[in-house]
Amino acid sequence: QVQLVESGGGLVQAGGSLRLSCAASENTFTNYVMSWFRQAPGKAREFVAAITGTGASTNYGDSVKGRFAISRDNAKNTLYLQMNALRSEDTAVYYCAAARRYSISVYSYEYHYWGQGTQVTVSS
Repeated sequence: QVQLVESGGGLVQAGGSLRLSCAASENTFTNYVMSWFRQAPGKAREFVAAITGTGASTNYGDSVKGRFAISRDNAKNTLYLQMNALRSEDTAVYYCAAARRYSISVYSYEYHYWGQGTQVTVSS
């Protein structure tokens, strides 16, 4: 059982930056593709970014390309999401998720482990 704990959310003005972190309990962290999803009120959960176990490959949702960067520190069992040039439409609860697989998936149903979420609010 993998436990995931997100942190780093908060209130920021449009154009600002935040960095989210996700600490994983799993010592075989490198065996997991890690992703960030987000969900705004009244909307479906949306894929944000994903990274393979070694960190060699990443993928981003169209709405965040060029503004967000996903990374991981396998020595610390931690996933990150650097968010720059934030917009009001980025306001959502952000979740990290883990899947024991080698290739990236953008589908939430393929992720078996989820954190509790962290709120990001961007004021315009």
